[in-house]
Amino acid sequence: MGGAAAVEKLVPVLLAFGGGVLLARRKTVPAEASKAFADYAFLFAVPCYLFGNIYASDLGALFNWRAIGAYAAAAGLAVLAVSLTAGAYGMREPRAVALRVMAGVQVNTAYFAVPVFITFFGTAAPIFPVLLFQVCVLSLVIISIMELGRAGPAAGGPGQRLARAVAASLATPLVLACNAGILLNLLAVHVPKAVLGGAAFVGDSASPIALFALGLHLGGLGLDVRGTSREELALIAFKCLAFPLLAWAVCGLLFGVRGQWLTYLVLIAAMPTPQNLFVFAQRYDVGVDLSASLVIKSSVVSLLLLPVWWQAVAP
Repeated sequence: MGGAAAVEKLVPVLLAFGGGVLLARRKTVPAEASKAFADYAFLFAVPCYLFGNIYASDLGALFNWRAIGAYAAAAGLAVLAVSLTAGAYGMREPRAVALRVMAGVQVNTAYFAVPVFITFFGTAAPIFPVLLFQVCVLSLVIISIMELGRAGPAAGGPGQRLARAVAASLATPLVLACNAGILLNLLAVHVPKAVLGGAAFVGDSASPIALFALGLHLGGLGLDVRGTSREELALIAFKCLAFPLLAWAVCGLLFGVRGQWLTYLVLIAAMPTPQNLFVFAQRYDVGVDLSASLVIKSSVVSLLLLPVWWQAVAP
């Protein structure tokens, strides 16, 4: 596929995202409203979309275990690379290392990958297995490290903190929606058409609203490019360039993943740092300014590189 066709695919993404940026910059819509739009997408619209689509999917085709295993292997190597690099530069605080691992390896699924995949492929179904792996494995490990590193009597003992970490990871609306869709699909439970229709109606709004919310957020904060630190540059380069290349090499060359699934996995890896990074940083009081900057700047860089990745890996 040529570059012009790749850019054409991005027009709806740019329209929703750019509209948010423009309206926030002109103060037509307050940038603070991005939280309300984002909450609607994250807590309601995206879970509705995921539930309806997973319930109606062929799970045998959806869960391509070779592809999922290949992505997990690539993510494991990426975690190791970021951790070793952080240690080589003298970083010993586990929570600080975990935050940088999250910045370099986890991807923005709900606010970025879902709308992009709907635009490119007409469905976000290939994201579901990776989303479950990310939330139930990667996020669980990171939250556990954060919880175990909390100080003070209010934090409780290690067992209590670990239990909170597991509960926090598994009780998110995205995971609950995915698991409900899988369970009802496997049990062949009949879900009324009115319910599925309602979920589809709400879910169709997830893509434009998530992108609009991200645009409002970025438009309100702005970009301080000249103030970008070397660490920020390194993490953004790893997230937007090195990790997708690693995913291509591991999935395609080592595991033999081919065709559409290789395209899916590389594009997923090319998604920006998740907004949850900033949420975690605020909650656990570690690297707050760094997290905010990485979320913003990786989103812009990822958006600019998407046509390149699409042209490079589209079958």
